[in-house]
Order: sequence, then C-alpha cells, then structure tokens
Amino acid sequence: MPQQTLTPDQEKIQLEKLLDGDEKAFDFFYARYSLPVYRKLLKMIKVEFVAEEILQNVFIKIWEKRHLIDPEKGLKAYIYQIAQNMVYDFYRNLAREDELQTQVKYVVKDLADDAAANLLLKETNELLEMAIERLPEQQKIVFRLCKQEGKSYDEVSQLLGISTSTINGHIVRATKKVKTFMFKTHHISYGLTLTTFLHFFQKNL
Repeated sequence: MPQQTLTPDQEKIQLEKLLDGDEKAFDFFYARYSLPVYRKLLKMIKVEFVAEEILQNVFIKIWEKRHLIDPEKGLKAYIYQIAQNMVYDFYRNLAREDELQTQVKYVVKDLADDAAANLLLKETNELLEMAIERLPEQQKIVFRLCKQEGKSYDEVSQLLGISTSTINGHIVRATKKVKTFMFKTHHISYGLTLTTFLHFFQKNL
C-alpha cells in the first residue's frame, strides 16, 4: 500500500516531537523511511545482513543526533546522507573487515582443538546473554527471535501480533544497548561487530 503523502507542516510536527525524544515519532519515521533506505543500501552493499546492520546504525544515529535535525529542512535528505556516509565507511573498512572474516573462519576451523578459543567463545556467549537479559522484556523477546533464532520480521510480526515497523524499532534500540554493553567490556576484540558475532553463533552452535 503506497504511503500517504506527508506535507512539510505535518513532517515538521513529527520532527519536533522527535527532537523532544518522542519514541512514537521515531517509530513514525522508521516506518516511513526504513524500507526505501534499506533498498538503497542493499543495492549499494549487495549483502543483506550488512545492509540490515547499516540500516540499524543509521536510525541509531538519527535517534542519538536528533538534536541536530532542522525541522525546517525535513528528514529525507539528512537520513539518506547518513546512509551514504555509512556505506562509504563500510567500503573504507572493507580490507579490515576481510581480515576479520579470515580470523573468524580460522577460529571456527580450529575451535574444536583449541581450549583457549573454546573458553573465549563460552565467556563471550555468557556476556551476550548478560547484555540481552538487561533489555526490556519486549525488546528481549524480539531480539532473541530475530538475531539469535534468525526469524524474519514478518515471522516475528505474526508470532507476536505487532507490526514490522515496531519490530524494527525494538531491534534498533536493543542492538544499540547490547553493543554498548559488550564493547564497554572490551570483550569483543579487533572491532568484531555484533552482527558478525551473532552470525557466527547461528552457524556454529
């Protein structure tokens, strides 16, 4: 179903609410822009789980830097500029990420024979569980279903009876909280991203 046309005045009202920290206004803009932004990211990145992570990071930045938004100028150009900058960052760091993937594959290959790696993996998994348990109940449920069990947003929407935009909002906020908790411990080394870490567990545990 096509989105209803939003007048500049209507968008300005929602942006002012966003500036005041209104989560419903955040969900409004997520529902409005997440799909077109994701499609643009996927076209540029070509890898679904990377595009999903960048999308989450775009909206995390929108939320954290909302005080910089000018309601008079609207959000569309601003959000696409953030997305484009993050894609540039992704390609600038691609060599480092390739090296990281090689390191992860090496660990996976030798994991059964490496007691130290097994211990590190166990401790990191325990840390992840601690981070997840600190989430609000609904965020925790959505995060586990999407990130740990690998269910699609549509599947989770049917299971929980909530919209996919609400699920996206939960994932954005939960991912930020889990990342903050885990990186503050310095337990994930070499810049290992949460998405890579979860992808690793889904495939190997």
